[in-house]
Amino acid sequence: MTSRVAGGRVGIHTKLLGEYFRYKGVPFPVGLYSPESVSLTENTQDVHDDDIFIVTYPKSGTSWMIEILSLILKDGDPSWIHSVPIWERAPWCETIMGAFTLPDQPRPRLLSSHLPVHIFPKAAFA
Repeated sequence: MTSRVAGGRVGIHTKLLGEYFRYKGVPFPVGLYSPESVSLTENTQDVHDDDIFIVTYPKSGTSWMIEILSLILKDGDPSWIHSVPIWERAPWCETIMGAFTLPDQPRPRLLSSHLPVHIFPKAAFA
């Protein structure tokens, strides 16, 4: 996609590299996501009242937010952060190995997502 600015000069170049699929108008990279994993997330009923969703734009400080919330949940004790990888503490909802496919997560669950609201788990709004 190319955007033009006044005077006909090219302003912004956007090109998705690699293989992508679209789900309700949103591009997802093949391999980490699948149409089934995104659909499962959108339609899951596996949402608890005490779930904590970390929903951010990509590249906007998601990892920092996960670290901060991890410390808050453990009353400032960093041992959990040092012993459990970030992807296990706050798994992504929409990936193939997403949060809703992982059994026995401790509660309250930290769940990460970059999904827009029209694809976000509907049960979270119930």
